Amino acid sequence: MEYTVQKLANMAGVSTRTLRYYDEIGLLKPARINSSGYRIYGTSEVNRLQQILFYRELGVNLNDISDIVTAPSFDGAKALREHHEKLLEKREQLNQLIANVEKTIAVTEGRTIMSDKEKFEGFKQTLIDENEKKYGKEIREKYGKETVEKSNRKIKNMTEEEYETVSKLAEEINLKLKEAYKTGDPAGELSQEVADLHRKWLCFYWDSYSGEAHAGIAQMYVDDERFTAYYDKEQPGTAKFLRDAIFIYTGTKN
Repeated sequence: MEYTVQKLANMAGVSTRTLRYYDEIGLLKPARINSSGYRIYGTSEVNRLQQILFYRELGVNLNDISDIVTAPSFDGAKALREHHEKLLEKREQLNQLIANVEKTIAVTEGRTIMSDKEKFEGFKQTLIDENEKKYGKEIREKYGKETVEKSNRKIKNMTEEEYETVSKLAEEINLKLKEAYKTGDPAGELSQEVADLHRKWLCFYWDSYSGEAHAGIAQMYVDDERFTAYYDKEQPGTAKFLRDAIFIYTGTKN
């Protein structure tokens, strides 16, 4: 079966502009151009578009999708199995959130009661979901699936007091980091206090701590533009300053 760009766009639920853009960047080329100048897509292109849309749904950016699906070692069947596994995980997360929201509605309508612990569970699951959407692929590649799953379980097992503590710790780190940055000295007392606070913050999420992994996270703040944008939004250079402070704290050579 062959499709014009319009027919494929309608079937896939995307815009023709999107398909043309995929063609321009080499992510999804048509099988051929017919005598009238129309893009024509065949089975192989439909299959690739399906993979692209799967990855998009999982929050993977287009550059990474291109690297994945155009790699000589790309295995379509294996990718589908991985998609299936991740979608099942996502469904479970959504089911938990839906159940939490439904019970909250019932509470507001006076049909049932909800413990503070149950209310809190929804916040922890939302935190996990947001982290998965933003950074799931990168941290799994860097630290492995088992490490990430252990971290998620640790978040789920947090008490309300621990959750409040780690939230306040994050605020304290940001405030003191601003002041430390003004000193211009990542080895200074205040900067090293920030690095230690950052270690304490990580330990709420990590199953175990190592200076090497701590330094790896700090380097990621510089290498990944999303982290850099977060830390540099008020003071450009803050991400690099934090990285340098943590490198000194962990004894890592820059």
